[in-house]
Parts: sequence; C-alpha cells; structure tokens
Amino acid sequence: KHEQNIDCGGGYLKVFDCSLEQKDMHGETPYLLMFGPDICGPGTKKVHVIFNYKGKNLLINKDIRCKDDVYTHLYTLIVKPDNTYEVLIDNSKVESGELEADWEFLPPKKIKDPNAKKPEDWDDRATIDDPDDKKPEDWDKAEHIPDPDATKPEDWDDEMDGEWEPPMIDNPDFKGEWKPKQIDNPKYKGVWVHPEIDNPEHKQDPELYKKDEICAVGFDLWQVKSGTIFDNVLITDDVEYANKFGEEVWKPTHEGEKKMKDEQDEEDRKKREAESKTSPKDDEDDDDEED
Repeated sequence: KHEQNIDCGGGYLKVFDCSLEQKDMHGETPYLLMFGPDICGPGTKKVHVIFNYKGKNLLINKDIRCKDDVYTHLYTLIVKPDNTYEVLIDNSKVESGELEADWEFLPPKKIKDPNAKKPEDWDDRATIDDPDDKKPEDWDKAEHIPDPDATKPEDWDDEMDGEWEPPMIDNPDFKGEWKPKQIDNPKYKGVWVHPEIDNPEHKQDPELYKKDEICAVGFDLWQVKSGTIFDNVLITDDVEYANKFGEEVWKPTHEGEKKMKDEQDEEDRKKREAESKTSPKDDEDDDDEED
C-alpha cells in the first residue's frame, strides 16, 4: 500500500536460502527470487519477477503493469512443477507462461550455423536502377540563381563597397539530384535466411522451478515518498489456500479504504462547493470596505 501517490519507489519481496546472514542483509545479498512492484515516473510501472539461476539474476522478458494508486493491493506469484508460472494482482491473473520462454534460463535451442554463408552470387535487391533510364539533357540546373529583379542601389560605390552582385534566390527550375527509376530485379532471390542448427550448449532442465531450500524472506525497499506499507507475507504450496487467505485479508482492507476515500472525496467536494458560494459575497464586502 502506497499511502501517498507515489512518484518513484520500489518494494520487493526477496526469498533467500539458508546461507543468508540476516543481520548482514543488504541490497546486493544473493537471493533466490525477487518479486514486487517498481514505479518511477510515467514510464516505469511494472512488476519485477527475477529468478536467480546458477548465480545469475534473470529478469522476465515481459512487461507486467503494477498498481500505482493509494489502495492496498495483493501480489501473488505462482511457480509450478511443470515449469510454468502465473502472476496475480488482487487475485486476478495478469500474466502467465513458461519459465523457459519468459526468462533466459537456458541458451537458445537453435543457433545460426557458423559454417553457413550467403552465396556470393545471391542477389537480395528487390529493385534495381532501370538501365534504360537516362538523365534528361536539361536536368542539371543550379540550385540558386541571381535575383533577376534585383537592381544595384543608387548609393552603391564600387570603389568603397566592391563590385555589386545581385542576391541569390532559389532556382524554380532546379530539380535536385537525378536518380534513375527503379524496376523489379530479375535476378532477385529473396532475403537470404541464415540456416540454424541445434545449439550444442542447450540442455533441458526439467527443474527450473525448483529451489532446494527456502529459509528466509526480506524486503528490499526504496522510495522518495514515505508511507509504503507491507504485511501479510505468505509462502505456501496450496494455491487455493493462498487465494482464500488473500480474499479474507486483503479484500476487506481494500474495500474499506475505497469506501473511506470515496466519503472523504465527497466531503472535500461539498466543502469546495460551499467555499465557492461564499466567495462572491466576501468579494462584495471587501469592495464596500474600500468605498
């Protein structure tokens, strides 16, 4: 929950293995997973989902938009043993997919064949200059010409001012650089596609999802406005229980906040209306005092 309309700030939950020294935890402490919203200006409003795999932190290659209002929200990440995942906000799915497809856990399955090269006689030009098209003899005209309507000023002194020259103007007959027209290339073979081969470095990992141990969670928080609240952290292997827990804990809070804010907004609206009605009378009183 951001108690203020947040301009820039991040709030991430980090999951750690048992090697964590909790008293020494800091922003660079290695983690298994990082999850949470990141907001900074109008351009960055996304949910980070970062897995640590073989010592590297891997960012999701999708853009998941987060909430940026003042209400309490529930963020859920589900990682499944079939190497798929789901991201939920307020118990509604906003993204899902396969771990291997949406993170760079593994080298690509296919790579360009290093031994394949485009044939030297491969012509990938769709069009070519028309060999029969010739530049017209009268094409070449200067871009600028002396102004024919200009006259030498009467007070011009050649000895003092130098030889008079009329100012230059754009030439209406100037046609620019001549280029021959294009025709279809009879030798065009299409775009050459580099053949691919199986990547020898790619090896399937059926346990991308698996973490051997989970011993602690922590928050990584940074913000330029105070008043961000985090609570009710749940790690479980029961999706239905997590959903039910979220509905019982988050939903009443969210609904209560919205009801309270709507009431406050209505009070503020009435107050502004009342003030606007009294303003003209106040102005008249001020005028009377001046008289």
